[in-house]
Amino acid sequence: MSMSLFWLIAMVLFGVLEAVTVGLTSIWFALGALGALAAAAAAAPVIVQIVVFLGVSFLTLLLVRPLAQRFVNDRKVATNADRVIGQEAVVTEDIDNIQGRGRVTIAGADWTARTEDDQPIPAGSMVRVLRIEGVKVIVAPAGAAGDPEQTAP
Repeated sequence: MSMSLFWLIAMVLFGVLEAVTVGLTSIWFALGALGALAAAAAAAPVIVQIVVFLGVSFLTLLLVRPLAQRFVNDRKVATNADRVIGQEAVVTEDIDNIQGRGRVTIAGADWTARTEDDQPIPAGSMVRVLRIEGVKVIVAPAGAAGDPEQTAP
């Protein structure tokens, strides 16, 4: 079997392996095999073909993987829940971080709530949602210093 055929088969196998896997796992080697195939077509010795395969695979991995990871494995999944950040809510159950209780209603939806500064907030108060942590909203009294929509006079 000629080395050109070997590198062609290797490139196809790495390409198929890449196609059936979820993440970027073997595209680097498929590109390395393409480089080695070019070296074989230029009648380079086998050792040069192997060095080209390893070199192209390694360089491709170093240069492309960080960029590809940013687009392929973007961990942040935007949800409709993000819309509640910055909105006002009505406290429906006293918020007390120490006792681990508190609920608010935001646009008709019921949420578990905690305060950012561990200060209790009584039911019936108005609060502003600062952020979401898991299934809880972190709130501050409406008009408080941490309020993202508060403006200076």
